[in-house]
Amino acid sequence: MRLSIEHLTTYRYDELARHSTQYVRLTPKSSARQHVLDWQLDMPAAPLVSTDGFGNVLHVLTLDEPHRSISIRAHGEVEVLDEDREDDDDGLSPLVHSRFTRLTRPSAALTEFAHQYAVQPGLAGMEKLMAEVLAHMPYTPGSTHAGSTAGEAFALGQGVCQDHTHVFLACARLTGRPARYVSGYLYSQDDHHVASHAWAEVWLDGIWHTFDITNQQCQPRNHLKLAVGMDYLDACPVRGVRYGGGPESLHAVATVERLASEHTTDDVLRRHAPGTGHDFCGGFPHQCRR
Repeated sequence: MRLSIEHLTTYRYDELARHSTQYVRLTPKSSARQHVLDWQLDMPAAPLVSTDGFGNVLHVLTLDEPHRSISIRAHGEVEVLDEDREDDDDGLSPLVHSRFTRLTRPSAALTEFAHQYAVQPGLAGMEKLMAEVLAHMPYTPGSTHAGSTAGEAFALGQGVCQDHTHVFLACARLTGRPARYVSGYLYSQDDHHVASHAWAEVWLDGIWHTFDITNQQCQPRNHLKLAVGMDYLDACPVRGVRYGGGPESLHAVATVERLASEHTTDDVLRRHAPGTGHDFCGGFPHQCRR
């Protein structure tokens, strides 16, 4: 399946920002499951390009002159294979993904829940856990924010894909299974789904297995991976810090098209995410302001 992606992220500030630095993870890598055919990032200045500690492609955009807005456009074409293949890892020991972070640290209630539903071994246990997480936390846009922890979202009993993934990661790690956060895009003909997405991967039987809690899917045939990490903060598409600027607004639009051939399109999925962007299921945090 050949996908065309267009993703525009724009931050606007009420006052002049004197300086800003953005850490951008919006470039996919080719792997056993996806082949990057063409990909470009359009930014207001030339970024530094590197690889972060999890093997993600990282662009660092620094603006030293006063500015009131920042626009970042990612676009390209990727072939996602409609078959099961062992995915590439991040080059780290899976055990690195066994520790908790601030966003995935379990509460007492979440700990009890994890041991209740994840005692069954192997894939069957993880699939049961995936179903129970969504049953406990129905997908509810606007119910949480970018900084909500797994414990907070679990107590609330609702959330978006970021929250589902954090809760699932906490449960998997509680039961001794390394698990990592994945950000990316989802292709779907269902208008209720958004294009920017997050899901989990768990290390079982020597490979990483996909668990899309929000959509109850274990086959990543409609998923395009951007970045991985311990939690959302490691893999989020854009994260930054700025001096000045005052209050900000965020507008994000992602379009995922399935290409029937090189020059024609047969399906389109489009979603808009005004405001903080957290309902735009991949999530975008406010920029840290100093």
